[in-house]
Amino acid sequence: MLDTLDESDFDDYYELLDLEIGKCYFALAAYPEYRTKTFNRRKRITSKYTKTAKEYFASKQEDVEIIKLEGSVELGPVVGLSDAIVETGSTLKANGLEVIEKISDISTRMVVNKVALKYKKDEIFKLVDALKKGDH
Repeated sequence: MLDTLDESDFDDYYELLDLEIGKCYFALAAYPEYRTKTFNRRKRITSKYTKTAKEYFASKQEDVEIIKLEGSVELGPVVGLSDAIVETGSTLKANGLEVIEKISDISTRMVVNKVALKYKKDEIFKLVDALKKGDH
């Protein structure tokens, strides 16, 4: 998934194909009052996708505190740990949260290690071509 690749510090791969499955998106989500609330401190944001969250808020020139949280990230605002979350989860509504802003689209990608591509180029591109044609 693109979310895992984006969070990874591992860059020894090439992305060969968007498989266009598992589609979802990163979103900033919070309780509805987040939109109109005045903060007298730095906003606290929980996410297991801290790199994505940092990049998103940096692009908006917002200084926020990013708190890494694994598991049920949507519970951050529920228990008062954070003001909002950056997440891909589908349990937002179940916890009273709403999407404040869509950040980016995500889908499953085919990646290949750079060394593997060097030594197995023909086999790899044969598989890529078969996937593109739907011959799998």
